[in-house]
Amino acid sequence: MTEEIVKRILAIEREQEKRGREDRLALYNAGRKKHRKQLAFHKCLKKNRWVFGGNRTGKTECGAAECVYMARGVHPYRKNKKDVFGWVVSLSAQVQRDVAQKKILSYVRRDWIADVIMLSGKKDSPEYGVIDQLKIKNVFGGVSVIGFKSCDQGREKFQGSSLDFVWFDEEPPQDIYEECRMRVLDKGGDIFGTMTPLKGLTFVYREIYLNEKNSPDVWCEFMSWRDNPFLDKREVRKLESSLSAEQLESRREGRFTSGAGLVYAEFDENVNVIDPVPIPQEWYDNISVDPGLNNPLAALWFAVDYDGNIYVVAEHFEAGRDVAYHAERIKKISARLGWKSDSEGRVRALIDSAANQKTLAAAKSVSELFYEYGVAVNANVNKDMFSGIQRVKALLRAADKKSRLYIFRTCVNLIRELKSYRWGDNDRPQKKDDHCLDALRYYVMSRPENKPPQAPLTAAAREKARLIKKLRCERDKGVYN
Repeated sequence: MTEEIVKRILAIEREQEKRGREDRLALYNAGRKKHRKQLAFHKCLKKNRWVFGGNRTGKTECGAAECVYMARGVHPYRKNKKDVFGWVVSLSAQVQRDVAQKKILSYVRRDWIADVIMLSGKKDSPEYGVIDQLKIKNVFGGVSVIGFKSCDQGREKFQGSSLDFVWFDEEPPQDIYEECRMRVLDKGGDIFGTMTPLKGLTFVYREIYLNEKNSPDVWCEFMSWRDNPFLDKREVRKLESSLSAEQLESRREGRFTSGAGLVYAEFDENVNVIDPVPIPQEWYDNISVDPGLNNPLAALWFAVDYDGNIYVVAEHFEAGRDVAYHAERIKKISARLGWKSDSEGRVRALIDSAANQKTLAAAKSVSELFYEYGVAVNANVNKDMFSGIQRVKALLRAADKKSRLYIFRTCVNLIRELKSYRWGDNDRPQKKDDHCLDALRYYVMSRPENKPPQAPLTAAAREKARLIKKLRCERDKGVYN
């Protein structure tokens, strides 16, 4: 009897081991094939989240796993429900079959499949055909549906349905993206995408990466080859040697590229952007303003710690307002922060020197108006653009490879500008969307430059310097003709 029980236990364990091998979702969920940036994607609870990744970084894996999590009702970090209906959107039917569909099927056990509706091929061998709908048994007793769509079908084929999620495997055309956003609206569903940015600075760059509209639902992450520990290092080195610098930016790093490079390529959102933390008032240093009336006015609040690290702790950014309005906003934000003021209650700030100029339409300069409204501005700022850019770049990534500049996540406009500021013609930055960056430069150039200490001169070097000084003095006195 004991032998029989042991045999049955061993048989059960063998079956469990076999099923475990077949259940790639369980292995992925256990972390056997999942790295930390994939985990960050699954943990994110925002409604519009994207992974920009190079080739072979694991971006498609996490997109496929997310779909199956939702369809099965077993998502480890989100509220689950039964009878889920979602779409997987590929660029074409062939790409669907070879990439997204293949990945989805790899995470779905055979006994989970309730039915398969094919566009072409046989339902008992769906991996060899093109699937229209994959029906999956949900753990809550219902049946979820994963529908497959391709962008080459056109926008009309994306109308009418009400969806719980849409997964874009690679970047879709903008009209299809907008239509899919409408499809998840009534259910409060999710949009997520995984893509290698090979098309340049498209609407995804503006709407998702830059998040120009400051949507609270948008989230994105970059994945590079370095983030995927399961890649063969020798193959990586071999492939890297065959690609140009721009190709490496997109295919290895998943970065957006264009003919004009980023001015602040050193900016790394994972390093330079931090969650707001309490800042001691003794660290408070100054406010910097780039004025604008029809154009946006940008104001930034700066603090500096005892090691010289700079923190941008708040921003004000608004267009189409007069000086009285901006001055009031600056005073309110300063009061909320507990910012220091002078004996008359005025807060002090740096401002573009153009604010001292008077126009024919106004009797007083912008600087004078700010003073009247309670903000004492100092227009004596160094506007040398190239020196300012180099100082900011040095702060973003110092010689010791550490950052000296940290920006609170709430300063969304400064972050957006740092991500989008690009070189234009004649080696000058493109003059657009740079108001916060100008304010940043004014402040950085107002601070003493931290130069590395120089080694003491040798006796020979001191004697050489003395002789050169003597020659110059004699020349200046007219000893030499």
